Amino acid sequence: MAETRDHFWIFGYGSLMWKPGFIHEKAVLARMPGVHRAPCIYSWVHRGTKKNPGVVLGLDRGGSCRGMAFQVSNNHRVQVLDYLRARELVTNVYRETTRPAVLESGESVTCVTYVVRRNHEQYAGKIDHDALIERIANAEGGSGDNRSYFLSTVEQLKTMGIHDRPLERIAAGLSGQ
Repeated sequence: MAETRDHFWIFGYGSLMWKPGFIHEKAVLARMPGVHRAPCIYSWVHRGTKKNPGVVLGLDRGGSCRGMAFQVSNNHRVQVLDYLRARELVTNVYRETTRPAVLESGESVTCVTYVVRRNHEQYAGKIDHDALIERIANAEGGSGDNRSYFLSTVEQLKTMGIHDRPLERIAAGLSGQ
């Protein structure tokens, strides 16, 4: 894997793609094998509450995920990782890890990313489509409403030329609400 000492990579697959919130040198399309994007996490903080949880995306095992890889200068390493940990690890439903990804250029890099903990109480697994639409349509948390999160993610994926049929089906269901 190609690595340099002057930067590192972050892999985003959900809201990080359209709202990274950290300093980066470049953002490029990438594919991460071995995990897939799934609406599999009950959100108690950002897009819902414990009383009325929303549902957000996680990287779950199996398959492959197309997303965005962000190159970050090592000069900003501590600042960026502190920011991401505060954002992604607020309830520890995600596990910070490093995984290989392939950039659109074909270059392989190692990325910091956040993978769902299947044994965490917020792990939702696969949710019935109608129940998922209902939950997303009616949840709101500290970062806003759950509907906007999904619609913004699907819009970003389309902008990037990525067709994620399961998420597009969710967006269509939300539009019909």
